[in-house]
Amino acid sequence: MKKLLFSTLSLVMVLFAGGCGKIDIINSVESNSKEEITLKIAWWGEKPRHDYTLEVIKLFEEKYPHIHINPLYANWDDYWKRLAPMAAANQLPDIVQMDLLYLRPYSDNDLLENLTPFIEQNVIETESISDSILSGGKIDKNLFGLPLGINAPAIIIDRNLLTQAVDRFPSTNWSWDDFEEMVLQVHREKGIYGTNGMKSPDVFFSYYLRTNGKSLYNKNGTGLGYEDDQLFIDYFEMQLRMLEKGAFPRPDVTENINRIEDELIVTGQSPLQWVYSNQYFGYLEAANRQLELVPPPGPGQELGLTVKPSMLFSVSKSSKNKEAAALFINFFVNDIQANKLIEGERGVPISSKVIETIEEDLSENHKKVFDYVNKVKNTSKIVEKADPFGSMEVVKKLQDVSEQILFKKITPNEGAQIFRSEANRILSEQN
Repeated sequence: MKKLLFSTLSLVMVLFAGGCGKIDIINSVESNSKEEITLKIAWWGEKPRHDYTLEVIKLFEEKYPHIHINPLYANWDDYWKRLAPMAAANQLPDIVQMDLLYLRPYSDNDLLENLTPFIEQNVIETESISDSILSGGKIDKNLFGLPLGINAPAIIIDRNLLTQAVDRFPSTNWSWDDFEEMVLQVHREKGIYGTNGMKSPDVFFSYYLRTNGKSLYNKNGTGLGYEDDQLFIDYFEMQLRMLEKGAFPRPDVTENINRIEDELIVTGQSPLQWVYSNQYFGYLEAANRQLELVPPPGPGQELGLTVKPSMLFSVSKSSKNKEAAALFINFFVNDIQANKLIEGERGVPISSKVIETIEEDLSENHKKVFDYVNKVKNTSKIVEKADPFGSMEVVKKLQDVSEQILFKKITPNEGAQIFRSEANRILSEQN
């Protein structure tokens, strides 16, 4: 398993006791208040997330003045680059923001603490959190990450820019043909891209597969979850058609976008942006103009749209202050004042009590996202869980194949065969 860990961490660099109650545990943390506790916490994100997280940390330190928190934050790519050598040295921060793609390799290599005992001891309060949402952070019966919010795939639209070129706006049940026609018409009329590059093919190809009743991985995580490669071919042929007509950006264009301020919808170079719903707030602030939120095209949206833990907080196995770390996670998820600062930027809050309390103070834009995710949750009732071991290598292979197709080095047909062969090999060897 250690061998797998070092293999996984190398890829990261490429991808860029018992029955005591909450009061007893908190007292044990606070009893040595003269001997102050310092926690390290790491997360990824853009500047707005950094700013409010620092404010939440300040609130926590005011409530627990003996606990001090040192932050470590970066954008997505740099975050995993920094975390990899820490993991290899078994010196992770006390609290680590985690993604479902990384949860299994980190937990399987004994780098993360099982949070279940902290829930049983009521250090982390979950009375107002559904079991289905908590299951998003579980591997087998152990909870290795507490979801910080939930989100769903979505498309952000600059209505003003879109309607300058197209005489209609996407309906909730629009089709892939509608999407392609709009994208091409925007380019014809405005001379700009019709959509962003649909980066993260694992996310959006997975959505496409689900709309067709399939999935990227099989139930056991030992191979791909679809048999008909025509699904792969159709998905990438659509992108090639848009690319060849100048309506879809080449990979070298999207690769040079490293900040949200440079995204195509922000700079006015595209009216459509494929995202996760919680990213809406960052784009809204960066663009400084009104943007809309709509579901991706279908048919099959009721199958394709699933609820996902937007991110999770995990406690590292190497932490010497696990109870204090769990206390901070509980504060982050359940404290009302903290969540008024967070405003759902990490996803719609998982606590029904928090939602009920902060809902009435939300802006129209925040309510828009909350309503969108709630509709998905009420329709789908499926919460995504940790990806199988080997998925990081599979995602890297999918990204490589995607780029080769879009650079026209291989055809979608060839790409489908390469991806199937390599993905099944990786998953069968590592599971």
